[in-house]
Amino acid sequence: MILVFGGTTEGRKATEVLEESGSTYYYSTKTGEQDVVLHNGIRIDGALDAAAMLSFCAEHQIKLIVDAAHPFATQLHHTIADIASQTAIPVVRYERIYPALEPDITLIENYSQIPTDTHSLFATTGVQSINKLKPLEAKGVKVFYRILPRESSIALAHQQGATDDQLCYYTDGDTIDTYAEAILLKESGESGGYSTKVAAARKKGMRIIVLKRPTLPQASITANGPYGLRRAVEHLLPEFYPLHSGLTTGTCATAAAVAAATRLIKGETPAEVPVILPDGETIQVAVAYGADYASCTKEAGDDPDITNGIEVRASVVEDDFEILGGEGVGRITLPGFDYPPGSPAINKAPREMIKHNLEQFGKSLKITISVPNGAEIARRTFNPRLGIEGGISIIGVSGIVKPFSEDAFIDSIRKCMTIAKASGTDRVVINSGGKSERYVKALYPNLPQQAFVEYGNYIGETLKIANQLSIPNITLGVMLGKAVKLAAGHLDTHSKRATMDKEFITKMLKEAGTDIDISQITLAREIWDKLEDKERFADVVIAHCREHCAPLLPDGNLTILLIADDGTILPQLPELQPAQ
Repeated sequence: MILVFGGTTEGRKATEVLEESGSTYYYSTKTGEQDVVLHNGIRIDGALDAAAMLSFCAEHQIKLIVDAAHPFATQLHHTIADIASQTAIPVVRYERIYPALEPDITLIENYSQIPTDTHSLFATTGVQSINKLKPLEAKGVKVFYRILPRESSIALAHQQGATDDQLCYYTDGDTIDTYAEAILLKESGESGGYSTKVAAARKKGMRIIVLKRPTLPQASITANGPYGLRRAVEHLLPEFYPLHSGLTTGTCATAAAVAAATRLIKGETPAEVPVILPDGETIQVAVAYGADYASCTKEAGDDPDITNGIEVRASVVEDDFEILGGEGVGRITLPGFDYPPGSPAINKAPREMIKHNLEQFGKSLKITISVPNGAEIARRTFNPRLGIEGGISIIGVSGIVKPFSEDAFIDSIRKCMTIAKASGTDRVVINSGGKSERYVKALYPNLPQQAFVEYGNYIGETLKIANQLSIPNITLGVMLGKAVKLAAGHLDTHSKRATMDKEFITKMLKEAGTDIDISQITLAREIWDKLEDKERFADVVIAHCREHCAPLLPDGNLTILLIADDGTILPQLPELQPAQ
């Protein structure tokens, strides 16, 4: 059993990660005021001192603690560390991502170090800090306090002597609505709104004073994002998830490149290297070293991936920046990919990931990625059909492979849809994955995170589940590659079950009044570039998709959005325009 200490943004994110397992866990908050939807989690509210925490862990057979509490909740962090030491229960700290502190910022260790050479201060350090800031008022500093608009917070502020004209409240935009000469904020990380507050203060010309985050006890593993948290739980409590995640070839190539650069520039050969994923979080990845290269072994987790166990190598030299494909990395022979024919089959996301991760070294580096036996492995993939010859592709959008099992995946969709309904939303937005979700999310800025559910390839099953749960409104976001399969009646768009039907696509093009030759295309997105009237073709594709999807949702309203590879979304409905 897992015990999570939350009450924060990280706590809410932790529940989303743990809910994917279908296993029961406990979620603890001090006040009970956080709005969080739990399906498998059991909520417990009220502060736990050392004795109560020790008793709870023993009574409920806690085997792992996830510490997702606020970074300034020092007493709780130390209590967790003490209990972990006494019981040998491992701790995963779900840490925040902290931006670098700029040189013009005044950094302080405690409230007594706040400079008094200012006439007014805008404090965003929380209602509990009002007592600590009262001495400034005694010295003639006018202090404004930004707090949460809760009755309990307002009452506590009044108890500490704050007047109504001193209180300001957090709004959705998190703007600074009261002018003061200086702002006081905690080093609370990106999820704590640190960068937003700093930017707003700079626009006002305010002096920025930052209370440094405290040094916390060491945890068994530290994660600063959802993928890292899941992998930490899989490592420390393997039975919690029925299926385990893995790494993409793009992450493996990045890890190998970081390791090779570390040896070249620093003369060090660590067994693990940090890799920053596209979502900004950092995970540790195991690496090894050869004579003139570093390597990473591909782990697919429980995903049935033919590349599982392959060795991805990287060699690095100081030279003009370039990413090359060596032995076992395929080459593109047809148009339609991110890069022209003749380029190594290393997708855009892995290239950007490699470049971003190597920026830390401050050198211009040329990287060569290779995969021993890659040419042989590629013969058993779809690469030859796609016009990629001589090896495998280096791919991956998120950097992490979520395990694939048809029954387990559909069951996870059901759980996510159930959670979405429990959140109180009257609309659920279903999409194929992270990329399509990012595009369509901008159209629904007011929906909770739980309202966005990934269907992977199981569009039909997801719509059936929506109907069973009586969800009134469904938005289906589908990218062109899956859309042309769906339009042809394939409710499961996995490449093993459905391929692009050029004859049917030609029929749809004619319906749209377009006569273009698609005989030489290899990917559906190539069609988009050839179209003059994209909206008319989108209408035809969506009409065919609706023909197959609408019967699965007889009692609900279905909106279908076609998403192009560049992020264009059609139709451009007036009520669905991105927020400015």
